[in-house]
Amino acid sequence: MSTRHHIPPLPWLRAFEASARHLSFTHAANELGLSQTAVSKQVKNLEQHLRESLFERRPRSLILTKAGATYIPKVRDAFDRLAAGTEEVFGHRRSELLTIRVSVGFSAYCLGPRLKHFREANPNIDFRIISVVWNDETDVQDADLEIRYGSGDWPQFVAERLTSEELIPLCHPDLVSGNPPLNSLADIRHHTLLHVNGYEDGWASWLKTAGADQAGVGQGIQFDTSILAFEMAATGCGIALGRSSLAAQALSEGRLIEPFDIRVPINEGFFILSPIDKVIHPDAKLFRSWIMDLFNPDNIESTLPG
Repeated sequence: MSTRHHIPPLPWLRAFEASARHLSFTHAANELGLSQTAVSKQVKNLEQHLRESLFERRPRSLILTKAGATYIPKVRDAFDRLAAGTEEVFGHRRSELLTIRVSVGFSAYCLGPRLKHFREANPNIDFRIISVVWNDETDVQDADLEIRYGSGDWPQFVAERLTSEELIPLCHPDLVSGNPPLNSLADIRHHTLLHVNGYEDGWASWLKTAGADQAGVGQGIQFDTSILAFEMAATGCGIALGRSSLAAQALSEGRLIEPFDIRVPINEGFFILSPIDKVIHPDAKLFRSWIMDLFNPDNIESTLPG
């Protein structure tokens, strides 16, 4: 018979070790987050398994029996060896940087301005942000977490939505009263459209929903990131189409404005992804919880810079 069949269940041994250290089921229960009854029951199960009493139960305390006093060093040594082995095999993960792979637009406009909040709350956690343009890039270092734009359908990840998006035309404030002006949907045809490649929904979707003329919708300037499109718009050289989460900071600062009061909701958004088949950094869960709370609709506006 394998020796593992003679090893008592770990919860029983844990209850015994804590009770022996405190000489109290009540104090052991407080440490383990269990009820006093549960700890007492686990120790009793261990005694029945071993067919030996480990404690003399007094009205206000416990006393180790001879068998209990002989056994407790063996149990503690086993726990120490298990802890040392775990640290040897897995402990290096905590010494590594927490690595988060992030869409470049989200990194610049959404995450970067708010990272100080995470750092202030967790000054001992160091991290690395890898900004990427396309979701399918494979030449970057493996990450513990990713923030991607899309529909949430990535089978190899657990995906949790961070943002719900709307399409918003954006331009420099002076463009509205310029020559030519930008006062109506019809005026759009006189201005340069700034396109961002890689998105499912673009100018064609917004113009169709707004009921605007789509003639020449394919013309204009193409960019691979919202950062470049927004910067071009901020110089007054065209109208960019932004996702609401990415546009929030520029709008709050007044660098860009909405020339029309028409926002078009879309299904895509930014998601935080956790790989299913990978042992990730010990602090990844904490970062994921922080950013999920941060992008809760009730909290997000209060974290904008300024």
